[in-house]
Amino acid sequence: MEHRIVDKDDFLYPHGRYYGHVKPENLVFNANLQEFAQKVSYVCSLETGGKIPPEAAYEQIRVLWKQLKQSKKQLQIGENPFKNEGGEAEDS
Repeated sequence: MEHRIVDKDDFLYPHGRYYGHVKPENLVFNANLQEFAQKVSYVCSLETGGKIPPEAAYEQIRVLWKQLKQSKKQLQIGENPFKNEGGEAEDS
């Protein structure tokens, strides 16, 4: 039986496979979204365990949300849903 050494970052920050429309900006946003979800999970666990107060948890999640929103804006995700693969507007 072969044992695979698991990198601690892969263990702590697992990434799921992306099945959506493959474009560079979609892949980057998906990675950002998965990181957001992982960090929110950690904050929730800390708050649930009594390690941080609810107000601190809320503030940390609010900051993470702003970062994700900024990422979406910079990557122009969903800004022109009528663009096709070639960058041209599709006919209705």
